[in-house]
Amino acid sequence: MSNDAPRTPWDRPRRDRGRAFFGTATALALVVAGALGAKLIDTSPAIAATAPLATAQAIAPQAALAQPASFADLVERVAPAVVSVRVEGKIEMTAADSEQMRRFFEQFGIPAPEGAPGGEGQERKSEAMGSGFIIDATGYIVTNNHVIDGADKITITLNDGSELDAKLIGTDPGTDIALLKVESSKPLPYVPFGDDAKLRPGDWVVAVGNPFGLGGTVTAGIVSARGRNIGAGPYTDYLQIDAPINRGNSGGPAFNTSGEVVGVNSAIYTPSGGSVGIGFAVPAATVTKVVAQLRDHGSVTRGWLGVQIQPVDKETAQAVGLPEAKGALVSMVTEGSPAAAAGFKPGDVVLKANGADIKDNRALARFVAELTVGQTATFEVWRDAANTTLTATIAARDEDKIRTGSAAPDPSAPAATETLPGVKMAAITDEIRRAMKFEAETQGVVVTDVASGSDAEQKGLSKGDLIVAIGNADVKTMDDVAAAVKAAKDSGRKSVLVLVEEEGVRRYLALSVG
Repeated sequence: MSNDAPRTPWDRPRRDRGRAFFGTATALALVVAGALGAKLIDTSPAIAATAPLATAQAIAPQAALAQPASFADLVERVAPAVVSVRVEGKIEMTAADSEQMRRFFEQFGIPAPEGAPGGEGQERKSEAMGSGFIIDATGYIVTNNHVIDGADKITITLNDGSELDAKLIGTDPGTDIALLKVESSKPLPYVPFGDDAKLRPGDWVVAVGNPFGLGGTVTAGIVSARGRNIGAGPYTDYLQIDAPINRGNSGGPAFNTSGEVVGVNSAIYTPSGGSVGIGFAVPAATVTKVVAQLRDHGSVTRGWLGVQIQPVDKETAQAVGLPEAKGALVSMVTEGSPAAAAGFKPGDVVLKANGADIKDNRALARFVAELTVGQTATFEVWRDAANTTLTATIAARDEDKIRTGSAAPDPSAPAATETLPGVKMAAITDEIRRAMKFEAETQGVVVTDVASGSDAEQKGLSKGDLIVAIGNADVKTMDDVAAAVKAAKDSGRKSVLVLVEEEGVRRYLALSVG
């Protein structure tokens, strides 16, 4: 199970989903949070919910909630543990950078001087600033990975203005957390972590950081939401807060009203580059686990099961006979993995892990990631309309185990047949195998066209995708596709579960059979 990071604009770059083999690809827009913003978190009372009644009834008003008179005492206590992080490094200029430099001189009517810094291929010095906080008296400091990424030198500025050189202990790009260490002749003030699970939407939070390099700046707001997925990898769900946070706040702490760190400010939603009141913090529960491994080992080791997974929507649930949309759908099992040894199969839906309900694919990813190497875990899966229990021994995650594929040149499109509504497919010929760089053992049918506006297009099927199975039946020929679609229609189903492979990654799509 896998997925990915730092400092990108909120509007995610588009990823071409189709392959060049079949012409122009469609695009799937993903949204990734920008990472140079900070966040804050706090706790406060909320309106009590009434028990559900047989008839609808208005929620009774109550006395106005008390507003905190001031956060000054809290800030005075915690501010000495919040630091500024200054990073120096080198970046190599690209052709685009060089062109930008040329235009800079041109707008003033002067030619760029020979040997001017910023030419393509040249290195130039870079400097960035972020925030961080001290977590113990010996000088360990937490910040964001994207703040110190590529650093040659890291300098910490304490609240009293003194500066200390910092050593990088370790980083975890998967959660955007980094751990630093400074040496001091005296014990340093530090702040403890709190229990972010106690936070509720509407609770107060306070952020202290270094926005725009201004140094110790305080903002306050509330928790807007919990469990946000901002597309920054599967290993954490974020706290959303509305305290104003801006560039340079990244890596700073979000405090509750007790002065405990409940999150690390890591990303903002922004169409303009500045705060619009939507920020995201890595929850303290995630940070403490990551920091413990970084402190002990300098890196983070995560458990690995060896499956590709995806969410279960209503149509998928209907296609596999589940009464409700829940769990994680297995789309691929890696050969030689713990999952393969345990008997996992594509099409399995994981409903429980060690007895705990698995809400969706992200919940399963986090569950497995937190297991230790050699630990066994039991999984309840839905297979062939019945529950099955599997036991797996977890291995260490290794990115090299993740299978990848490649795009191909564009020969003439093969003759195609439409069996699923709006989808034209063709069997794999020797010509296609060479052009698509398929392995000799690759089997399936290739999508040659997807009708605009069709159910298949809306579900994400693209030219160049490989259909390898429908339901629990492998697909090797067009006859296999026709038989599987006919069986679904004969059984009264409106959709069929199609296993699609794209660049080595498999996923299921619940497609209409018409």
